[in-house]
Amino acid sequence: MTKFSKCPIREVFGLCIMLSLSGCAATEIALEHKDLKVQTQMSATVFLDVEDRTEKSVFLDVRNTSDKDLDVLPLIEARLTANGYVIKPLAKDAFYILQLNILQVGVADPSALHSSLYAGWGGAVGGAVAGSAIGAGSANPMGAYNGAAVGGFLGSAGELIAGSLVKDVTYSMISDLQIMERTDEAVKQSVNSNLVQGTGTQVVQTSESTRNRRKYQTRIVSTANQVNLDFKDALPPLEEQLAKSVAGIF
Repeated sequence: MTKFSKCPIREVFGLCIMLSLSGCAATEIALEHKDLKVQTQMSATVFLDVEDRTEKSVFLDVRNTSDKDLDVLPLIEARLTANGYVIKPLAKDAFYILQLNILQVGVADPSALHSSLYAGWGGAVGGAVAGSAIGAGSANPMGAYNGAAVGGFLGSAGELIAGSLVKDVTYSMISDLQIMERTDEAVKQSVNSNLVQGTGTQVVQTSESTRNRRKYQTRIVSTANQVNLDFKDALPPLEEQLAKSVAGIF
């Protein structure tokens, strides 16, 4: 009797079913996410005052604190210029001051992105979590034989084969946006800061000021999803969607 003949027939049968099911799951995901899908959401709607608008000029302050190299400023400038706005080199000369900070760019967990979006402007960013491959963490359809070492190996092999060929990938770009709008009215604002000194001391700071600008704040989350999506293919549409969303406010 050969060594192979000593292997229980049910474990060989389990391999066939595992590979078959993994292949079906991979095919289903590949068909469902074969096209690139790009979406953009804002945590809150921003309505600028259209009655007090005396001119269409804006100063742009675009920052990037993510770990990726980006260049969205020209895209935003082009869209605002197309909408009839003049880009001012000095903030004091502009009717609007637009400040944008890109917080995170990379592979994301879609469920974590919802938390980042609902956290709103200045909230925690929870979207920078690598997405899972097909088969990872899924239930073993041959669970009745999990006690056998061969059965466990076969299940791992099925997941590895499917996961290495087909991955449902989502990239995200999370940005905080603040717009300051000139107004003839005096706008009072108070800033409270709680600073931690060591392990048992807190310092509370409060400052008040009066300006002639109203502030609007929101968070913008853009996503790109496709099977086996590469970052170089995801970045351009993400940048375009961010520029489109920002310019759409004006």
